Amino acid sequence: MVAPSCASTLRSDSSSSSATNADPCEGDGQGWSKQLALTLATAADDRKASDIVILKVSDISYLADFFVIVTGFSRTQVRAIAEAMAIAAQEHCGRKPLRREGESEATWIVQDYGEVIGHILMPQQREFYDLEAFWGHAEQLEFPQPIPE
Repeated sequence: MVAPSCASTLRSDSSSSSATNADPCEGDGQGWSKQLALTLATAADDRKASDIVILKVSDISYLADFFVIVTGFSRTQVRAIAEAMAIAAQEHCGRKPLRREGESEATWIVQDYGEVIGHILMPQQREFYDLEAFWGHAEQLEFPQPIPE
């Protein structure tokens, strides 16, 4: 699966000599952070993460706009997913995590990008902390995103 580009939220008209850049956050007001969340989810999917969930938490929390929650089945896979997410965010969105936690234990790694927080958990941690239930009143985005016709 090809990661969406955060730059794709910028419009340009290649048929004219002048490019017009629109506000990447126009529309729902969170276009940029949504693209970052989708980029992280796609990178996790590429590393065979399971149960990928994207929650829009901006309406219920000031912590972030989106949470990306995924499962890895070994510490090695959890680390690989986290690394793939960090690389994709840098390559496609020009973003590095502001904070990263849990890499030494690798049972739950958190990557904080400010407006998007990625959670990569082993099955036991995911079941125990049950983030989806805790944030259950948040809107869940469909992943993978439907391809426009």
